[in-house]
Amino acid sequence: MIKSAIVTGASSGIGLETSKHLVKEGWKVFGIDIKYENNDALGELTNNQLFKPLVCDLASEDEVYKSMNIIQKEAQSIDALIACAGILRLGELSQMSIKDFDLIFNVNVRGLWLSVSQSMPMLKNASKNSGTARIVLLSSVSALRPKINSGAYSASKAAVSQLTRVLAVECAKDNILVNAIAPGTVDTPMVREQSSPDKQGNWRPSGPSPLGRISNPDDIVKVIKFLLDDNSSYVTGTTIPVDGGTQAAFIPPI
Repeated sequence: MIKSAIVTGASSGIGLETSKHLVKEGWKVFGIDIKYENNDALGELTNNQLFKPLVCDLASEDEVYKSMNIIQKEAQSIDALIACAGILRLGELSQMSIKDFDLIFNVNVRGLWLSVSQSMPMLKNASKNSGTARIVLLSSVSALRPKINSGAYSASKAAVSQLTRVLAVECAKDNILVNAIAPGTVDTPMVREQSSPDKQGNWRPSGPSPLGRISNPDDIVKVIKFLLDDNSSYVTGTTIPVDGGTQAAFIPPI
């Protein structure tokens, strides 16, 4: 029986890499993102019959409802929701615009919550059919160790981690496992864009971890896949740092 998943933020970064891995392993993937562009990163994914791209702005309640209704008509049950979509806006909290502050929470928290709530009937159906279903949410090491100039982003990711804990307990009766992953610096388009030298402010990416490098999306996907398989059947309500030890202890500059 073919397994199915909803992946948000599926057109780039961690979401794209997750979609590629799942499709390669025979999953049916419904990929949600605010836009899809023809680029080399997407490769042949959008032409694969196992991948269905859906354009959706997670900040829009109506668009989320519409996308989930499309999915539900095609798949009555969904084995996993992997919520990778997120945005980063930087600036001192006292100077940040209301528009940017609201956008961060509308996508990173409200949009994530809408994705979960609207996919829940399909996840419950999958759990009844196969015994379990999975939700994996993308938090961030910023939820555990915030930086200046990213206060709103860090707060949104801390909210994701707290939602994970409560949601896991609420979903336990339905055998839906809920966990979050907290990546450190990952080589994604979003991080590269904000790391540009012409960006203003004091925020900088964490740089190489104690393991000597920054992560790539594949490092994160390996842990996502662990949370989707039977090896994690007794793991729920956790936020797992995947950061090469970045937040474990402070390394003072030499």
